[in-house]
Amino acid sequence: MTSPTTTAASAASAPAAEPSASGAAPTASKRSKRSTRRKSIPHTPLNPRPSIPLTLVTGLVLVYTLLPLAWLVVNATKDQNGLLDSFGLWFAEDVHLWDNITRTLTYDDGVFVRWLLNTLLYVVAGAGGATVLAVLGGYALAKYEFPGRKAVFAVVIGAVAVPGTALAVPTFLMFSTMGLTNTPWAVIVPSLISPFGLYLMWVFAAEAVPTELLEAARIDGSGELRTFFRIALPLLMPGTVTVLLFSMVATWNNYFLPLIMIKDPDWYPLTLGLNAWNAQAQTAGGEAVFDLIITGSLLTIVPIVVVFLLLQRYWQSGLAAGSVKE
Repeated sequence: MTSPTTTAASAASAPAAEPSASGAAPTASKRSKRSTRRKSIPHTPLNPRPSIPLTLVTGLVLVYTLLPLAWLVVNATKDQNGLLDSFGLWFAEDVHLWDNITRTLTYDDGVFVRWLLNTLLYVVAGAGGATVLAVLGGYALAKYEFPGRKAVFAVVIGAVAVPGTALAVPTFLMFSTMGLTNTPWAVIVPSLISPFGLYLMWVFAAEAVPTELLEAARIDGSGELRTFFRIALPLLMPGTVTVLLFSMVATWNNYFLPLIMIKDPDWYPLTLGLNAWNAQAQTAGGEAVFDLIITGSLLTIVPIVVVFLLLQRYWQSGLAAGSVKE
């Protein structure tokens, strides 16, 4: 009978003798050593032990987040009858996705395309302008000393805490007096003000742009504008993209401000237009187009998803900036 010690010694010495016989044995040996080494790595704060409760909670959050999107994708493939007769989280017998997209883009003389162009106008002018103002203001507040700087800081912090809905009625009264309601300016001009974006760029510029670098540029004869565009702006790019994404999503999904400002359907954004399609089913003689509403909602989120996927590496680095002590 072979003792356990002898068996272990033979198993340990076998891989050293087999390499000369065939080439497969060393590979298996290396795999075995790597597996043993991985198992022996102790759990530390940098290599934490997997948490089952945390994994379950994360999985529930993931399902809760993706379930509405899955429902939207599934039901965008159904026609009006399929929406009412089939299970909401599974496909119907026939797929009508392409037909739904075509009808959504051409329904009511292509008014959905008009609403899409209006939304792009509000996003480019409103969110783009808000980002430019936030970058310029945040850089100036972070790198220049001037009287009243602390008062500006207090005003910005206070403005962040005020919800936009609380300012909607005063904004409407002011724009009504100026004669700007029911025009695109009633949506674009309020969207230019982003206290959170200004505060974010202020904090980001204070950490990302070294003051010594700016002083070195000034000593070399660089003007303030050239220093900003050639030195500071590239360093501010992650924060700029982050503010741009936040402003763009807020403007793209804005519903309440256009609701009180815009009465002409030709100037509706997508959010207001889809709600108008939903409301027409409740009017006398109105046509129910729930299949087009769902397909239009799916088309509405596609540009936001594409932009996030293209710019995610910039805004992720912007969010992490300043989180590590140097």
